[in-house]
Amino acid sequence: MSSLNLDDFTDLIERPDGGVRRDAEEHRARLVVPPGSLGRLDDLGEWLAAAQSSVPVRPVERPRVVLFAGDHGIARREVSARPAGTGVELVRDVLEGGRPVSVLARRLDVPVRVVDMALDCDPASLPEDVVRHRVRRGSGCIDVEDALTLEEAEAAFRAGMAVADEEADSGTDLVVLGDVSVGGTTAAGVLVAALCGTDASVVTGRGGLPIDDLAWMRKCAAIRDALRRARPVLGDQLRLLATVGGADLAAMTGFLLQSAVRKLPVLLDGVVTAACALVAQRVAFRAPDWWLASHASGEPGQAKALDRMALEPVLPQGVAVGEGAGGLLALPLVRAAAALAAELPVRQELAKEA
Repeated sequence: MSSLNLDDFTDLIERPDGGVRRDAEEHRARLVVPPGSLGRLDDLGEWLAAAQSSVPVRPVERPRVVLFAGDHGIARREVSARPAGTGVELVRDVLEGGRPVSVLARRLDVPVRVVDMALDCDPASLPEDVVRHRVRRGSGCIDVEDALTLEEAEAAFRAGMAVADEEADSGTDLVVLGDVSVGGTTAAGVLVAALCGTDASVVTGRGGLPIDDLAWMRKCAAIRDALRRARPVLGDQLRLLATVGGADLAAMTGFLLQSAVRKLPVLLDGVVTAACALVAQRVAFRAPDWWLASHASGEPGQAKALDRMALEPVLPQGVAVGEGAGGLLALPLVRAAAALAAELPVRQELAKEA
């Protein structure tokens, strides 16, 4: 029996300040550039102002990429173009600067934090600050067994909450959330299909390293079989994560909810973060107001999840690599929206009246 009461999040999470958003809209109407002429940038500036409870909006000065990592047992079914258990190779590449997220983060001067939740490797092979939240080594093969025990799912969920608190306490003012995993998009597909009440084929994509048709069929079958195991536990979100999720997905769900509690805005990356956001929405319906969908990855599961949460992607780039890369692409637009909302002058006639 879990000691974690997810119902508490419903009371703890408030919406971003609606009054501040109205003030931001009124301030926008007074600027020299007509309302609507900046397109989506107006909406982004107003969203950020409400999240910050500040008009004019403050610049985003301390963003951070947070990546949760894990290996998924379902990868043993050859549903991924990467061999099962090789997530550690991706993590090392991120840490050594050789992945797309690493390049973009350097260019944008954004630090990257990797949190190992369930990589299938010796924890001594990675830095202590990466592995200190680890729950287990790898996860169960979700078409025939649970990904985690309920106790492990709770530990991972609480670890995600702790990471959110650490980021908020350190002064991080916006998080780009992503995953580093092998088999993670399969687990994400199961969660989306279960929560949206749809079939496996509707949510089965090709993954970050595209798979061929045979692998796609194996992936679709794996999601179908895991979906049968997910449906009986749909009413218990923590048990759902234990049954067909994984430690990294449970941690991301906890991170998203606690970030909303701490009023820390989050840019969602791809299908894995979208699936976790969908689980978190089931826990606390106000939580999605604190998240922004950074881009459309082209993964059908992501599109289904974002549509269910009424989140519109900022960019249509089709970046399926994961790891927060697509989220980082949207960050300059958010920063630009904040700068325009804060620094454009008021129309001359209105300035004279003031």
